Amino acid sequence: MLVNILILFFIKHFIIDFVLQTEYQWKNKGTLMHPGGLLHSGLHGVATYTILSYFGINEAVEFALLDSVSHYFIDYTKTNTNKLLNIGPESQTFWVLVGLDQLAHYFVYVYIIF
Repeated sequence: MLVNILILFFIKHFIIDFVLQTEYQWKNKGTLMHPGGLLHSGLHGVATYTILSYFGINEAVEFALLDSVSHYFIDYTKTNTNKLLNIGPESQTFWVLVGLDQLAHYFVYVYIIF
């Protein structure tokens, strides 16, 4: 069951971060409490709740909130680090930060599962 949940988390992460994320969301993730960033992280929370509820996990609400809040601040930190360093996709550091961002999200998923 745990592996199935983790696989579904990875799939939902890909869909919400790369398929459904709009310019409105990614352009505004660096502005504290902007609706675009809140919408993006909220979608992660809703999807996490849905997955965990399907498997009958009693703490689905708590873990969904953890996913949503941590996703918000991980993205906020990455976005503002990029701005602070004045880097974009042409920089190797940008891609290292993207990878670190993804790794941080995956660690949250592992924490939730175990």
